[in-house]
Amino acid sequence: MSDLSPDRPAAPVLDVWCELQCADCRTALEDLRALRARYGDRLELRLRHFPLEKHKHSFAAAQAAEEAVVQGQGWPYAEAVLGRVTELDRKGEPFLVEVARELGLDAEEFDTALIDGRHILIVDADQAEGKAIGVTGTPTYVIGGERLDGGRSQEGLRERVEEITDRLLAEQG
Repeated sequence: MSDLSPDRPAAPVLDVWCELQCADCRTALEDLRALRARYGDRLELRLRHFPLEKHKHSFAAAQAAEEAVVQGQGWPYAEAVLGRVTELDRKGEPFLVEVARELGLDAEEFDTALIDGRHILIVDADQAEGKAIGVTGTPTYVIGGERLDGGRSQEGLRERVEEITDRLLAEQG
């Protein structure tokens, strides 16, 4: 899921390997919001799916996030779900449809997408790519060829992402 449209100039890319049932990813939201506020469209922020087996609703949540992208509300949806991880733990897939409804999205289409699995290939591809580059937990950030593991600690990660982003932007001229 990407913030940028294809007609914008190339920007440094920050891939955020995330899982929407992950408490550490919820904690990372503040950093992601700060990065989006600081850089705007000068930094392409992409949510990449890395559902973990220990969270039974994470794969469905990733598929639901992709349906939100189709409906034009990818980030707002991801942020809404991450902000209420304990509700997702408790309520499961009906909660994913509930959040869609709250955001004014087509909740019936969300329900259908979760049943028919139309977004499974996107989630599987993200997860496979993450494994291939050494992602083992969430959140994990990749920018400028550098992988930063946020699963152990968020401390200092935003500053490191900013350093790399500033360098990449300076190199672009």
